[in-house]
Amino acid sequence: MATFAVPQQIPPVAEDCERLRKAMQGWGTDENAIISILTHRNARQRCLIRQTYAEKYGEDFFKPLQDELSGDFLRAVLLWTPHPAERDALLANEVTKKKHSAAHNHLVIMEIACTRTSRELFQVREDYHARYKRSLEEDIAYHTTGDFRKLLVPLVSTYRYEGGEVDMTVANSEANILQEKISEKAYNHDELIRILTTRSKAQLNATFKVYNDQFGHPLNKDLKKKPKDEYLGLVRATVQCLTCPEKYYEKALRLSMKGLGTTEETLTRVVVTRAEVDMKSIMEQYQLKNSVPLVQDIKSDTSGDYLATLLALVGQSSS
Repeated sequence: MATFAVPQQIPPVAEDCERLRKAMQGWGTDENAIISILTHRNARQRCLIRQTYAEKYGEDFFKPLQDELSGDFLRAVLLWTPHPAERDALLANEVTKKKHSAAHNHLVIMEIACTRTSRELFQVREDYHARYKRSLEEDIAYHTTGDFRKLLVPLVSTYRYEGGEVDMTVANSEANILQEKISEKAYNHDELIRILTTRSKAQLNATFKVYNDQFGHPLNKDLKKKPKDEYLGLVRATVQCLTCPEKYYEKALRLSMKGLGTTEETLTRVVVTRAEVDMKSIMEQYQLKNSVPLVQDIKSDTSGDYLATLLALVGQSSS
């Protein structure tokens, strides 16, 4: 559910297209109009705008955006506008090209695999296949190595059961398997990876609760014994995304704005991909963890049209 307030009366799609066309023509660009329209339309409405714009004016809506906008503002708008499955396919393809650090690339793939529903992840794979004439799995397998490949390929290939039913016999058995493999430092063991990549999120929550109750501490605490190990960091992030994504995303946002400079790419990705999903929960977690509102830190670290876009997506005004 979107966290921003959608107006009661949404103008017809043709009217939105006309206003957007006008905002990007002439000597200046009306950035406020672009932000006002796009950030207050849901995924279906944005797809209709793009389709109608192409039919009405004979060009992809992205072309004038790329001609008129720039920088982080442009990236935020380009990531916000498409259907979520298309956006995820674009993000996944971008990181398989290794433009960033391996750790960054692994985390983006993991986020897509672990925080989307099974149906949403299936749609991402379909879109990726249609767009790039290759499967998402084969590109990830080609562009990753070792333990990272062993974990990430099944994560993106899975179709998890989405129901709430839990088998406590399985939870007890698999909690012991996880403890055994972690105590042996067999972090890449087939059984550990099988559990993380196939079980439903409800089943995993039950298993991790048993683990905590039986062994006196959370599973992720045992995975922190080598805090600088990148693979273990990915496993910890996987566990958190599967069971408590708001905590994962709170940390991602906090680190993106911590210290000197801002990691705009992470900030943009998290706000855009979670705005229509669980941004309210992430904001509550951010306030709890940092004792300041997320909005306050966004205002401190960004400016201009980029700031206005982010604030609109988290449900605030720029005033």
